[in-house]
Amino acid sequence: MNLPKSAHTELPWRIHELTPDFRVYDVWALPTPGAADDFQLLVDLFAGGDTATNPSRIARLLFAIRWKLGEVLGWDEAGAGVNARVASLRHRLPPDLPAGGPEFTKLPFSSVYQTGNELAAEMANRTVHAVLHLSWVPDGAGGYRGQMGVLVRPNGWWGRVYMGLIGPFRHLFVYPPLMRGIEAEWRERLSA
Repeated sequence: MNLPKSAHTELPWRIHELTPDFRVYDVWALPTPGAADDFQLLVDLFAGGDTATNPSRIARLLFAIRWKLGEVLGWDEAGAGVNARVASLRHRLPPDLPAGGPEFTKLPFSSVYQTGNELAAEMANRTVHAVLHLSWVPDGAGGYRGQMGVLVRPNGWWGRVYMGLIGPFRHLFVYPPLMRGIEAEWRERLSA
């Protein structure tokens, strides 16, 4: 379920310290009900994620088009990424928040930090510097669930145009099937 931005901004996440120049683009309640200590399962699910396995053919096609455009237009070249075009958010970490987190095997993210209920991972290209923020929040019924925030700092006017253009596609064709896929994989992991 798509949530208001305040569902992210009003909670005391450590990511706020690192991203005052980023904008919250999306906040989603993840269909991942669990217990207080199940956050690592959510982290592992995302770290092993792959756009090529999205349950929606339309979403897979959109991702394939995006990766091809990035290749042709040079958006995703090594010189456009984290520690090249932009400094890693790891450089902004306060002393009491050590860098760390999982290695993402297929998605273009690098972990910034992980706590017991929060993970921040970043990626950058010629259009944006983006943060995937996962958190583990009380569900109001005695359990917990995941929450995903997407924070973005566009790269100039083209980055702002790009984010505006992809907005409808994200909400109509990417996130809904992604949520169904997360729910199915979550149930599978819990039953294993």
